[in-house]
Amino acid sequence: MRRDYHKWFSPRLGRDMELLVFGHAGMPAVVFPTSQGRFFEFEDRGMVGAIANKIENGEVQLFCVDSVDSESWYNRSVPPRSKVARQVQYDEYIVHEVIPLVKQLNWSPLRAAVGCSFGGYHAVTMALRHPDVFTAFLSMSGAFDMGNFLDGYHDQDVYFNQPTQFLPGMSDPWFLDRYRHNTYVLATGVHDQCWSQNEKLGGIMRAKGIPVRLDVWGDGTGHDWPWWQRMLQTYL
Repeated sequence: MRRDYHKWFSPRLGRDMELLVFGHAGMPAVVFPTSQGRFFEFEDRGMVGAIANKIENGEVQLFCVDSVDSESWYNRSVPPRSKVARQVQYDEYIVHEVIPLVKQLNWSPLRAAVGCSFGGYHAVTMALRHPDVFTAFLSMSGAFDMGNFLDGYHDQDVYFNQPTQFLPGMSDPWFLDRYRHNTYVLATGVHDQCWSQNEKLGGIMRAKGIPVRLDVWGDGTGHDWPWWQRMLQTYL
């Protein structure tokens, strides 16, 4: 399997950022790590190995990015406004720095955002904020409520970085048309602590006429890597 390491100084984030690329062809998928996770997490947790045959066969190419969660949502030393401002910068880094690399290495018109747990938040939020950039998302046990990080603070950036807030009021035909032509999957488990958040988001999407596959896995499925490996094999 082809494995490439990339590192550069991000002018939008003001520091070095790293990522790993697995594979040589197929649908490109930008992979977001779990809360405060690193770019090598997907490999270390057996997720890359779980779909090694698809990667080696040129069916999918993974772009595993780093997070700045410890500088944004999980940064307890800064006020809420600074947390969401850092998230906005991260959004710009993905769209204006990572995506150009993806396009340089892979000409596919399809592009997925993928993540587990807090990575599911990033995948869904990025895909719904930029439906022309990402044509699909796969969220496994995603967590979508940022309220616990904000101590009651709210502004426009908070609003537009929580799909459960901005989707209900979405009326822009440019966004809605693209949503309805893209592919969205929410996978969770019957014993997953994020199950209700997935049900809520799925309901909002359906109410807006946005096609979404919401699968709640049985058989004791919870919030952990062994189940996410199976989900990745199933959906990607």
